[in-house]
Amino acid sequence: MTTLSLEAPLREASAHSQMEIVYAPPAALADVPMHYCPGCSHGAIHRMIAEVVDELAIRECTLCVAPVGCAVFAYKYFNFDSCEAAHGRAPAMATGLKRILPDRVIFTYQGDGDLASIGANEILHAALRGEPISVIFVNNAVYGMTGGQMAPTTLVGMKTTSSPLGRDPLTQGHPIHITEMLATIPGVAYAVRRSMHSVAEMRKTKKAIRLAFQAQLQGLGLSIVEILATCPTNWRLTPIEALDFIRDRMAPEYPVGDFKVDERLREKG
Repeated sequence: MTTLSLEAPLREASAHSQMEIVYAPPAALADVPMHYCPGCSHGAIHRMIAEVVDELAIRECTLCVAPVGCAVFAYKYFNFDSCEAAHGRAPAMATGLKRILPDRVIFTYQGDGDLASIGANEILHAALRGEPISVIFVNNAVYGMTGGQMAPTTLVGMKTTSSPLGRDPLTQGHPIHITEMLATIPGVAYAVRRSMHSVAEMRKTKKAIRLAFQAQLQGLGLSIVEILATCPTNWRLTPIEALDFIRDRMAPEYPVGDFKVDERLREKG
């Protein structure tokens, strides 16, 4: 008869229990299921924001203004104060909050339909006023939540539910480049574009989010980080194919890079 011994498994379990934890969920991210589609970039971007908030030790004074769109429930996913703005009005709400709560770190989280279409006037005038807020602008070139219609950022030739033959610039105009436009405004301290199509680019994205928050902490003016993101469901692609779509189709139209960085911020970068 064979005798089973628990001595070796117990030693192994004890060794594992003493191992140093090197990767754990950020405290600023709520431990709840997210509603995003498989392969969507929103969840990873949420985590980056939460990690930056923890690293800067600003969780108790951070306030998120959530958008209308796929990230409409963003306020459920962060372990810090959040609120919900009307469609496109996040910069206006953030302006009011920052003026009555100047010690808070306030950021808006917006998609391309929310910011670049109905909210274009709001972000433009917030920039013109140099409001010391941070803007996380997620660009997936389509209206995600409402069924995949053409957005202001949709690429020329890109097929959507409202441009089934592909976007025609003669009748539907050209894609809008919000971040380059805002970079020309004196009130903007930090305006960059990053991407989510590779690990290397994701690291750069997180660093950009950190610098956007630091620009606000230094009172330098408005900061915006545009992020090229995936939408596999509405692009009719697999998650892997969606990453390639950003690299091969979106990045040539929307090149990643720094369009404006305040010199006082470069010293921290």
